[in-house]
Amino acid sequence: MTTLTKAEERIMKILWKIEKGFINDILEYFPDPKPPYNSVSTIVRVLVKKEIVSFKKYGNTYEYYPLITKEDYKKGQMSRLLKDYYNNSLKQVVNFFSENKDLDIDEVDEVMKMLNEIKDKKKNG
Repeated sequence: MTTLTKAEERIMKILWKIEKGFINDILEYFPDPKPPYNSVSTIVRVLVKKEIVSFKKYGNTYEYYPLITKEDYKKGQMSRLLKDYYNNSLKQVVNFFSENKDLDIDEVDEVMKMLNEIKDKKKNG
């Protein structure tokens, strides 16, 4: 799966939210000062070229929509992150967070509960 630039990801987040839209629809979701129309249009065309976005043509205008879901993109990025930085090891990820983050005890309890549920499913399934 392709990794998106920050600008591409920002536009994808908007498209995932609105599901489909014209460039002006996308621009509405940017805070002021809004980027130039042409800049957004160029980034959307790059996303089309990367086959992440497609469009429906209405005369001289184009309505854009995502070809991948936010969930699929997120899964791909997490897989890449695990592979590239943590050797596909959940243990290394947990170790990283335990050493580099001020963890909230309630959050740790919640994660432990989730891991125990996964463990039980693996044993019984």
